[in-house]
Amino acid sequence: MIAFRVDDMTCGHCASTITKAVRGVDAGAKVEIDLAQRLVRIDPTKANGRELSEAITKSGYTPAPVEPQSATVAATRAGGCCCGSGSTGCRR
Repeated sequence: MIAFRVDDMTCGHCASTITKAVRGVDAGAKVEIDLAQRLVRIDPTKANGRELSEAITKSGYTPAPVEPQSATVAATRAGGCCCGSGSTGCRR
């Protein structure tokens, strides 16, 4: 899992644009967006972190690499689950 903090991602349109940019370089990538934490988590099938970061940058945003574990902890602290289910009782 590759994670980026994207502070200039503020709405669903931003999330959609970033998702399209990521899938433009890796069509099979799984993309998880956490707007509240401004996190983008990507499970790539072929692209590396540099390629994904460049794609997000070219779409007009400013990605900052984040350790995946830190991204999961931030989502969990926000009251969500690391798997994105929104359940605070998840034991995944």
